[in-house]
Amino acid sequence: MVGPASGPVATQDQQAPRTLEDLYREHRMRFVRLAVLLVDDPATAEDVVQEAFTGLHRHWGRLRDEHAALGYLRTAVVNGSRSVLRRRRTAREYTPPHTADARSAESLAMLSAEHQAVVSALGKLPRRQREVLVLRYYGGLSEAEIAEATGISKGTVKSTASRGLEAIGKLVGGS
Repeated sequence: MVGPASGPVATQDQQAPRTLEDLYREHRMRFVRLAVLLVDDPATAEDVVQEAFTGLHRHWGRLRDEHAALGYLRTAVVNGSRSVLRRRRTAREYTPPHTADARSAESLAMLSAEHQAVVSALGKLPRRQREVLVLRYYGGLSEAEIAEATGISKGTVKSTASRGLEAIGKLVGGS
């Protein structure tokens, strides 16, 4: 049987009904130690366990008994720890894109003077103009492909490219 707010209800010959607070007080540290062994960080382990108990609270009314609650918590802590480890691995493997201003001296020396002027001018353009021109002339994409990649209309791609080329012409011609 399930009680209205207190969770599983005991029969006459059983002990008093257990509450979520009872389980938290009695088992939290055991689950924190488990999570610390999995994620190797006490603060993160505390967060994982807290999330597990929050999930248990959402499902408290549907639990069969205390053993089901402990099994739920154990599974939630292991799955939460796996998620933390996956996010860490993803963050470690992430390589941020290069910025337009982060050109090495060697790469600039290998470019012709004209190419250097164009690359320098590209770095001075607004972000959208730079994206459209790079995708068109360095990436070789069509206007439709650029529109899809950037989330702007095909007409906006045309006008942005036109304004960008005009700006580059002024920047390169003026220097």
